[in-house]
Amino acid sequence: MTTIRVDDASAAPGASAEGRSDRRRSPIPTGAMIATRFMELRRRRGLMITLILVTVGLPTVFLGVRLVLHAIAPKTYGPAGGYDVYTAMSAGVLYTFGFIAAAALGCTAGSVDLSEGMFRHLVITGRSRLALYLARVPAGLAIIASLVAIGFGIVCAVCVFAAPTKLMYNGVAVPAGLSQRSLENWAAAHPTEVLCNFNYDGQAKQGVGCDNPPGQPARIVVAGADRRFVTATAAQAKAAAIEIADHNYPDYKKQFLYPSNALMIKTGLWLELEATVGFLVGLGLGSLLGQRTTAVILMIVLEIILTPIAIRTRIPHFINGQRGIIGVATAHLEPGQLPLAFGGGGQDFRVTESTTTAICVILAWLIGWTVIGAWRMTTRDA
Repeated sequence: MTTIRVDDASAAPGASAEGRSDRRRSPIPTGAMIATRFMELRRRRGLMITLILVTVGLPTVFLGVRLVLHAIAPKTYGPAGGYDVYTAMSAGVLYTFGFIAAAALGCTAGSVDLSEGMFRHLVITGRSRLALYLARVPAGLAIIASLVAIGFGIVCAVCVFAAPTKLMYNGVAVPAGLSQRSLENWAAAHPTEVLCNFNYDGQAKQGVGCDNPPGQPARIVVAGADRRFVTATAAQAKAAAIEIADHNYPDYKKQFLYPSNALMIKTGLWLELEATVGFLVGLGLGSLLGQRTTAVILMIVLEIILTPIAIRTRIPHFINGQRGIIGVATAHLEPGQLPLAFGGGGQDFRVTESTTTAICVILAWLIGWTVIGAWRMTTRDA
């Protein structure tokens, strides 16, 4: 016969309960909390369809149309991919719309519980409010980072595998990747194409220029003693073509048939950074305001209106304030081979700041808005 002491029997359950750690008050979100937040966001079909259309649908439709048109009429429509298409899609479409999509997701994640009346039910579970807020960060980033990566991957694939076979520089088919000496040799063998199409001030130092009247073949001419143009000699045309090639080489070496692997990696990381900024700032703003619509509108105004103005315009006595805008900081980190964000015609009009300053501004925005959003959730009445 087995006997059990009463004090031992009553103590065992208590010891077991004390041995188990209660993590409900822990500010660190668990994997289950993150997975729950992820599923809640993913099940919002309207939001997910919108995000997919913006980040993946836009580049897919644009490049798909170009592929079809080039397949139907290759002489009329150029190749679907290439370096120019890549830079336009990366610095234009994905940069701007990726930020807006990330901001919409962040504003939704920060305000959905309050707008749908679920905040009270989350609070009475005893979970830490800080953990409830922080669980939204990896859940939302997993969604938006994946979508941006898919859209960018489609752009990279089309721009590499459907790139043109010849480099068109100033309307002339020029071999790609030539050194300066090789470009000089090519120009010497094609003086008419160089003198009549490459950028220069209309006349080389030797007085050689291009005479291309309508309806007549182009010819290389030189100013004679009586200021009348006569046909240039082969030596004169060759020397002028080499001079113009040297003048155009700094711009020529920036032209490629398709983006390099290093550029695609840098661009992908830059776009993911922009999406991360949009999501975290939107998450904090949505939590602060407690509603999605106003927060999304403010984020769009920041990206479409305030950031281009701050980048393009130098406001006296407010230059440091312009440097403190997140869009100016992220534009400073843009890969050098991409065209400037928000246009500019090739002129670098960006507000000057160091890379260290840009990084500090980005970190300040990310940390600051995370703290604001978490503070609002922890102090909001249930």
